[in-house]
Amino acid sequence: MKIKLGIALPQIGKWASPRAIVQVAQGAENMGLDSLWVLDRALLPVRPSDPWPASSSRAAWPEAYGVTFDPIETLTLAAAKTEKIRIGTAIVDALYTPPIILGRRFSTLDVISGGRVTAGLSQGWSRDEFAAMSIPLSRRGRGFEEYVGALRAVWGPDPVSFSGRFYSIPESRIGPKPIQQGGPPILLGGNSPAAFERAGRIADGLVVGGASIPSWEKFREIIDRFRTSASASGRNSSGLEIVSSVNRAISGSRLAEPRQPLSGDIEQMAEDLSIASSIGVGHVFINMNFAQVPVDTQLTLVRELMDNI
Repeated sequence: MKIKLGIALPQIGKWASPRAIVQVAQGAENMGLDSLWVLDRALLPVRPSDPWPASSSRAAWPEAYGVTFDPIETLTLAAAKTEKIRIGTAIVDALYTPPIILGRRFSTLDVISGGRVTAGLSQGWSRDEFAAMSIPLSRRGRGFEEYVGALRAVWGPDPVSFSGRFYSIPESRIGPKPIQQGGPPILLGGNSPAAFERAGRIADGLVVGGASIPSWEKFREIIDRFRTSASASGRNSSGLEIVSSVNRAISGSRLAEPRQPLSGDIEQMAEDLSIASSIGVGHVFINMNFAQVPVDTQLTLVRELMDNI
């Protein structure tokens, strides 16, 4: 099956604006792309307590995070201006918002979009953000797994109820309900073996940061860990989705080998999409907003890539 291709909406950085979001959303749908994506970032700390995951330098947080439009509101605008293209978060830091609130926001978005939403979630990692949200870091792990259960309960039939160690919902009616049966597909993201295994056990799929994976060998290890965890949990691993983000610009010239997966010019990227598909990645989306590429150029480059796969 041909790999699905998407693009990130311009919700961060210097080009982020309502007009740019609509331009990319409609341009992507008109050219036949499969999906539109947004991310989540609460703040850009001046003196970060944690290094950026893709770098060892605490000063290396992307400057584009200084302006970050809210992910759900951004997708709501995109949904209102499109008709068919899939929309998704990759990712939302779920623990910053109570599951009953985030669940209803996703439900509302699913209704507004006509059932086009994918909910990519993560537990978060920044100590600065957790402190700003008054959420303890200890909520991660088991707390995040319980969160996913509570979220699914919100999307389930009324009366909704949930009782856990970290979250509880009294027997209640909660609406609207999502159009998609059981709610939007939940994809879990992360950068650790525990995250890949968790996604295999409890999620509908996995989100990986393709631009941060150093080799195809490492890429295969991540997918194998995810699939093995799913199978060990009695699940059909072949039915779970794997989505890879590519948080870099498509190069204007051919890169020398060896190079990271999903990097290079149009021809190299097209070759890499074929490799990604062969190892089980079903969906890739390109996010050129970190490189602060103008939106017209983003659409042109992704169109060229789509024409070469």
